[in-house]
Amino acid sequence: MTTRLQELEQRRATLLTEGTTILDAAAKRDDKKTTSDEDKRLDAIDKEVIEADTSIGRERRHRDHLRGLIHPAAAADAAGAVALLRANQPRPFATFGDYLVAVAQAAMGSKTGQPPHPGLIEIENFQQKLWAATATGASEGSPADGGFLVQTDFATEVLQGMLAGGEILSRVRRIPMSSNANGIKINAINETSRALGSRWGGIRAYWAAEAASLTASRPKFRRIELELHKLIGLFYATSELLQDASALEAVARNGFTEELRFAVEDAIFQGTGAGQPLGILNAGAIVSQAKETGQAAATVVAQNIMKMVTRIPARNFANAVWYINQEIWPQLVQMYVAIGTGGQLVYMPPTGVSGSPWGTLYGRPVVPIEYAAALGTVGDIVLADMSEYIIIDKGTMDWAASMHVQFLTDEMTYRMTYRIDGQPTLNSVITAYKGTATQAHFVSLATRA
Repeated sequence: MTTRLQELEQRRATLLTEGTTILDAAAKRDDKKTTSDEDKRLDAIDKEVIEADTSIGRERRHRDHLRGLIHPAAAADAAGAVALLRANQPRPFATFGDYLVAVAQAAMGSKTGQPPHPGLIEIENFQQKLWAATATGASEGSPADGGFLVQTDFATEVLQGMLAGGEILSRVRRIPMSSNANGIKINAINETSRALGSRWGGIRAYWAAEAASLTASRPKFRRIELELHKLIGLFYATSELLQDASALEAVARNGFTEELRFAVEDAIFQGTGAGQPLGILNAGAIVSQAKETGQAAATVVAQNIMKMVTRIPARNFANAVWYINQEIWPQLVQMYVAIGTGGQLVYMPPTGVSGSPWGTLYGRPVVPIEYAAALGTVGDIVLADMSEYIIIDKGTMDWAASMHVQFLTDEMTYRMTYRIDGQPTLNSVITAYKGTATQAHFVSLATRA
């Protein structure tokens, strides 16, 4: 394992040296430009360095995992040292923009001869101490040669802004992972029916006469397995933007927060589960309410809403939310139930159609989201209890910078890596205690074509 790690680190150093040589040669020319062949080689080098970073991180995790298995007592003793270090983490940068500018200057240091900002060295030294304090490893960052551990409070602000600001992410059940863990296995109740003897997978409570014999019962469990998947965000900053730390901070912070939130929420809603979270639309624990006989294409009618409500377990309804495509708004405000020669509106915003468009259906919030499917297709309206969806994440973000990716356009590239996975708590629909219709924590409306 160590030999492989050394080979990777040596290969990475060789690539960076080659890239620096190409840039130095271009700087000595009259036009200060690289040739097309050199540009292609720089792009290839940058790609190989990124791949090497990934492999190095994986080798380090494997190495330290084995150390923890061989020396578990040492790993346990290190916990106190790690906690003490974390309580005194350095915060050398006043703003996120100052940090990004320092990273850019450090990434270009090999060309300009400028040493890294002292704050980056301070953070890197802290990371090395944290790594040395525990056999199981404390960070997967690669601070050398352009990869830097982001100052903790900045990373936390971006992460919290992403999680708290989303209409989906703010409602899911989140489990942060420790630094040496790449996944989790959870024992969950394997409940597929609410019938007698089936609740909690097999627990049974019953009335019995005095001295009557007892009937054994037990819960049934299943294993939820979540393994962290990597989500990568790229941000390009022009040289002009790098000269204004305040503007850089605003653009980068908002850009990373919004884009990562979009990607994660989209995956939670409709992810395939292959290299990304399993979305509710593709999970086994979703029921599809059939359309009404003769229902016109691309419509939502009152009977759809009424029947969808019956398909979510009563105990989950209090946490449920209606997620809709915005194209459904006009149909909602005109939806009514016929009563004699008149009718009763099904949906009405609190202040009427002239006020805020927010309102409720059956007392549950109606929330428009971009990830909802087009009107008339499965996923255009979903009734969901998102507290029954679990996500795990690393709780941290890894950052790196490169001046080579967009060299010709004079832009610095920032790369942020966030690792996450998720899936519903159930893997199948539930048979109701009374009645024949199946139920689930997530209810969609079948296609109306």
